[in-house]
Amino acid sequence: MLKYIEETGKYVEIAGFRNIMICDAKELLRAVRKEKQQPVWIQFFDAELVATWQHLHFAVLNALLVFKNERNISKSVVMETMLYASAQRQIRRAIDLMGVKCDSANVAVVIIGESLDSVKKALSAVSEAIGAEPDGTVLDLSRKKARRIREAFGINEKELKAVMEKNNVEQALVKLVIERMALLSSRH
Repeated sequence: MLKYIEETGKYVEIAGFRNIMICDAKELLRAVRKEKQQPVWIQFFDAELVATWQHLHFAVLNALLVFKNERNISKSVVMETMLYASAQRQIRRAIDLMGVKCDSANVAVVIIGESLDSVKKALSAVSEAIGAEPDGTVLDLSRKKARRIREAFGINEKELKAVMEKNNVEQALVKLVIERMALLSSRH
């Protein structure tokens, strides 16, 4: 899912990878950095806690805007994205919740760059380093994944029913996760 965020002039790629093993995300980033030529920011997430591509898109948008307005908590756009995606103010908690772990088989990646070409090249480098082609379906919601997300973000049945329209549980869950991220923004 490639998007251009007009307010910040950045391109954002949100992709997923299925059935891979990354025990050391830092090592993977080092391998990718050797391949990429142009400046891009890359962050990996445990895809099992990602409530669709919209979840990560909103996290990136918030991160870029707080950096633009000099209201960031962290020192990097990708760490700020991690904070928003996890709806946490503390970096360690954010990484513990949304970061890639040794048992993370499905991984999401966010790539942020100045140009379309640099983002595409970075995705290609990530794909090569992982040894797999992107699979966006890991960002989709399943019942099991929705349960894990509800637990991780503290979303109860009452809240879910309050925002549900036309029995669309998936969209209600995405709205509530985004609402949690918006609350983080309001506490800056």
